[in-house]
Amino acid sequence: MAALTDVQRLQSRVEELERWVYGPGGTRGSKKVADGLVKVQVALGNIASKRERVKILYKKIEDLIKYLDPEYIDRIAIPEASKLQFILAEEQFILSQAALLEQVNTLVPMLDSASIKAVPEHAARLQRLAQIHIQQQTPVVTLTCHQTLLLSKQFVQWDELLSQLEAAKQVKPAEE
Repeated sequence: MAALTDVQRLQSRVEELERWVYGPGGTRGSKKVADGLVKVQVALGNIASKRERVKILYKKIEDLIKYLDPEYIDRIAIPEASKLQFILAEEQFILSQAALLEQVNTLVPMLDSASIKAVPEHAARLQRLAQIHIQQQTPVVTLTCHQTLLLSKQFVQWDELLSQLEAAKQVKPAEE
């Protein structure tokens, strides 16, 4: 008897969907589809009623769906009072995150600015400048090394000249 009411409920739902899809009176052969679905439902009901294990399974489907819900463990493991305490303990963190999100939201228009939109063009120009910099870097290093060598030679010459002058100055007082 329960299977018959399920069949009637299913049939009325199919008719309602047909009216919604095809409009009033426009079933376009869907009656055959609905009849086929009803026959399949009745056949499944008959098979299920003959098999005890299937009956048990049908009774436990709701429990299985409940157990498969990802939040089920949270509901049974953590009481509501604990959840509330956890939220209250994290209140300052949540408020600071909300303030940061509001700040980000106020800065969003900057992302749509012309400067940001021109970044690809600037990136190409920056890459060309980087290549020029690399090309100019080798002669500059060579020039720097050459200048350092020349300055070192000059300092050595001045040191020798200064040493000679100091030696000459020390010799003169000894003669007097």
